[in-house]
Amino acid sequence: MADETLDASGLNCPLPILKTKKALSKMSAGQILEVISTDAGSVKDIEAFCNQTGNKLISNVEDGGKFVFTIEKV
Repeated sequence: MADETLDASGLNCPLPILKTKKALSKMSAGQILEVISTDAGSVKDIEAFCNQTGNKLISNVEDGGKFVFTIEKV
C-alpha cells in the first residue's frame, strides 16, 4: 500500500520524473510512492532515476495506457 500517490497523467518528459523526484524528497526512508503516468517514456526514465538515486523500483505495471510505478524511498 502506497504512502503517497503522484498522478502525473497527461504530463510529458521530463515532468513526470521531476515531480517524482520532488515527491520523494518530502518522504521518509521506507515510505512507498505510487506514480501514475501516461507518458511511455517514463518507463525508462523512472527505471534510470531509481538506478541513479538508489531508490527501489518495486513494480512497474501498464494498465490501459497508464503506467503505474511503485517506488520505495531509501
